[in-house]
Amino acid sequence: MFAVLKTGGKQYRVQAGDLLRVERIAAHAGETVQFNDILMLGGESPVVGAPMIEGAGVQAEVIDQIKADKVIHYVKRRRKHSSQRTKGHRQKLTLIKITDILASGADASGVKAAIGTGSVKGWTSEAPAEAPKPTKAKKAKAEVAADADAPAKKAKKAKAEPAADTAEAPAKPKRAAKKPAAKTEE
Repeated sequence: MFAVLKTGGKQYRVQAGDLLRVERIAAHAGETVQFNDILMLGGESPVVGAPMIEGAGVQAEVIDQIKADKVIHYVKRRRKHSSQRTKGHRQKLTLIKITDILASGADASGVKAAIGTGSVKGWTSEAPAEAPKPTKAKKAKAEVAADADAPAKKAKKAKAEPAADTAEAPAKPKRAAKKPAAKTEE
C-alpha cells in the first residue's frame, strides 16, 4: 500500500519504511508525527481524494533535523557595470521514516500532527534541555556563599544610608538667570 501526502508545498509518494527529507517540521528527534493531508491511497483498491481523503493519515518517526546542501546564487552584470554578488542558502529539512499508513481512523489516533515550523511560535530545533538538579555538594557551597555575602551586604547598606546625627549642609542658593540688556534708541 502506498499514499501520496502533501507537506511543505510538495507532494510525496510514500510506503511504510521509506526515508524522506521534507521541509522542516516542528518536532524533535524521536517523536512520532502524523501527516493528515493525504491526496491518494494506492494498492488493491485505490482511493483518490477530492482534494483530500477524510480520516486518512500517514505516521512517521522524526529521525533528525538537518540542512540541505548549500545552493550558491551568483549574479554578475556585464558591460560597464562590473558588479557581482554571491549569495548562499541551506534549506532546513527534517529527516523522517514512514512507519504506518492509515486508510481510516487517523483522526482518533492521538498522534501529534506534522506542521511546519513557521506555524509554531518560538519553536527551536534544539531539544528542550532539562535544568540539571543541584547535588548536595553544590547546595552546601551555595549556602556557604550566601552566608559569606551577608556581612558585606550589610556594610554596603550602612555606607549608602547617611548617618542621622550629622548636620546637613545648607542648600546653595540658585543663581538668577541673566536677562539681556534693554536696547536704547539713539
